[in-house]
Amino acid sequence: MDNGWTLGGGEKPYMGSILVIEDERDTVDLVEYHLRQSGFLVMTAMDGVSGLELALRKHPDLIILDLMLPGMNGKDVCRALKSNFRMRAVPVMMLTARAGEEDRIIGFELGAKDYVTKPFSPRELVLRVKAILRRKELIQKDVKLIKIGDLWVDIDMHRVSVRGTEIYLTLTEFKLLTELASNRGRVQTRQKLLDRVWGSDFEGYDRTVDTHIRQLRSKLGDAADYIETIRGVGYKCSDG
Repeated sequence: MDNGWTLGGGEKPYMGSILVIEDERDTVDLVEYHLRQSGFLVMTAMDGVSGLELALRKHPDLIILDLMLPGMNGKDVCRALKSNFRMRAVPVMMLTARAGEEDRIIGFELGAKDYVTKPFSPRELVLRVKAILRRKELIQKDVKLIKIGDLWVDIDMHRVSVRGTEIYLTLTEFKLLTELASNRGRVQTRQKLLDRVWGSDFEGYDRTVDTHIRQLRSKLGDAADYIETIRGVGYKCSDG
């Protein structure tokens, strides 16, 4: 059972959200206490299945994951996370009593960013968490990723997902969505979209944009509402 997000008191700045998936209560309490004292929001889960469900629902900034878990072991949880479009970029720190080289190698092959063995220093663990998140922040500055509600647009990778499910778009549909999402909240006229997506020398008509918008909306499903029609003018992308 999870206990909800918790944050330590005082005036400490918010450092990010951490999900701890661990079946030993003493370890959970120890890790949670020190993370909270450092300004992190913390959520916990005592087994692999509920931990994976929380991760997919809450999208934490980092996951601390035990390897030996009831119901679903940590390796399978990590595989499931890395196969999910929205979660694959979330760093995972393995926390386990198994210190063998083979286990470490498997953890890193699965995509773990760090590997901490028990017993461990809580202060060192917090420092490692901060270091991973700093590296993540530096990397994200170089990645063009647009998030609008449940809609994610990865410009560099040319990928789109809605609630973690990848949506396959044509190149024109992707360019159209990117143009709207990049200018979130601002109305884009049909002529401007024609110029930006199809090129200024394209001899098309307004209905070309309308047709592609309809196709795009049909593929986005529930996220289609993020694209608003501004009657007589064009379209706007918003949070709905």
